[in-house]
Amino acid sequence: MEENNILSIGISLLCVVLFSVSWKIVNWVWLNPKKFERLLRNQGFDGNSYRLLHGDTKDRAKMTMEATSKPMPNLSNDFLPHTLAFFHHTISNFGKKCMVWNGPLPSVSIAEPDLVREVFMKINQFQKPKSNPIGMKLVSGLIILEGNAWTQRRKLLTPAFHFDKLKFMVPAIWESSKEMIKEWEELASKTGSCEIEVWSSLQKLSADMISRSAFGSSYEEGKTIFDLITEQIKIVIPVFNSVYIPGWRFLPTKRNRRITKIDREIKNLLKDIIDKRKKAIKTQEKTKDDLLNTLLESSYEQEDNGHGNKKKDIHLNIEEILDECKLFYLAGQDTTASLLVWTLIMLAKHQTWQQLAREEIFNAFGDKIPQFHDLNHLKIVNMILQEVLRLYPPVIETNRQVTQDTKIGNMILPAGVVVNIPVLLMHHDEKIWGNDAKEFNPYRFSEGISKASKGNMSFFAFGWGPRICIGSNFAMIEAKLTLVCILQRFVFELSPSYLHAPSAIGSLRPQFGAPIIIRPRIMGS
Repeated sequence: MEENNILSIGISLLCVVLFSVSWKIVNWVWLNPKKFERLLRNQGFDGNSYRLLHGDTKDRAKMTMEATSKPMPNLSNDFLPHTLAFFHHTISNFGKKCMVWNGPLPSVSIAEPDLVREVFMKINQFQKPKSNPIGMKLVSGLIILEGNAWTQRRKLLTPAFHFDKLKFMVPAIWESSKEMIKEWEELASKTGSCEIEVWSSLQKLSADMISRSAFGSSYEEGKTIFDLITEQIKIVIPVFNSVYIPGWRFLPTKRNRRITKIDREIKNLLKDIIDKRKKAIKTQEKTKDDLLNTLLESSYEQEDNGHGNKKKDIHLNIEEILDECKLFYLAGQDTTASLLVWTLIMLAKHQTWQQLAREEIFNAFGDKIPQFHDLNHLKIVNMILQEVLRLYPPVIETNRQVTQDTKIGNMILPAGVVVNIPVLLMHHDEKIWGNDAKEFNPYRFSEGISKASKGNMSFFAFGWGPRICIGSNFAMIEAKLTLVCILQRFVFELSPSYLHAPSAIGSLRPQFGAPIIIRPRIMGS
């Protein structure tokens, strides 16, 4: 009898557990999505009806594959239909105030400047979406932190990007640029001109600049790290475009094993760099004033223990330092390479602006290496870079997740919904930028960003508000110095073999490369 009672209790408990799990699954895949759909439609958002589990992911994958299977038929700057095919399809059918389904989770588009301002400013109500565990292997550190943890980390890292620090990085950046220029000069000297695929050159350059200025090492020392990060991007990106099943990362699939192995290898390589620097600091060797040094210095706080001795209170552990190093490798290389490649493509296409920029550079400092303060005199170069960032922003959309029911404008967004801010769509909006919004016209920035955007909150290539990209000034200095170095020595034009196909794998990049024909500049021209 007692055994029967135990068995009965066991069966009852099992039934309770199975019912609880089943109810959670039903809530996840059906009841919650349908509740979200009803609430969002009441707020004026339109889009496809929710489809069980997958939502819009299959349609998005299909349209993306079709759009990116071939280049654009022309060199137009209106590339939203090519790069974000499903989003373009959605706004064409439902308008800018639309929603799409990332599996069971809805994402709503916010493209009104005043509302975007609210989203960027309310950093507690609108936070970075919780990345699935596989995605976190790629993106970690400051970019995913929230609340007090983000505040403390941001405060800790900010000194590394102050202008007083950045000016000491100029020689390292210039040294990297010189090496690339030397390679180009050797190639062009044989025939007087040559075709160079500049995207791969600029990726290598950006990697070298990050290594030298942030970690005091050369590109060759960091090459393995960059190769591994590139491979990791290719493996992880498809994860963001599919429905993540909880617990999937624990399955020993080929992809999961490779992602884990790459992550371990990257951290081991970075740890070697950190250990070398810590050893140098310990032996009181002269160390570089770079990001790594700032991280290590900020990791320890000297405190008097009452006996005249100092003890060290660790603020960042080794894993946190590794995360920040990896993030800077990834974001720093991607952003600068993207900005530079589209700048060269635009100047190769618009020869008048190429010549205007070159004349400004020679009027400012001739063939000499510019000093940090000299860069402020390059008004035309700055206008060109701003216009490139507007037309070809490195990040073409950004997302935030609502943490609690939040009023924005005249709407109330329910907790859990993802807010999509379509950077590219807003940067190309004719209502904001005028009828030539999709044309390359740096003159629009001649009186600054506010005047160009008519005072609207509509230009945020590096984000905006409290969470604006911490490395934006660093990226602009890298881009200006590199552009100066190139324009001082070369004239260039687009190769007939160039295929226009902006692709958003990581940062915005040319899908089929960027072949450009370069010629050494004739003295006096």
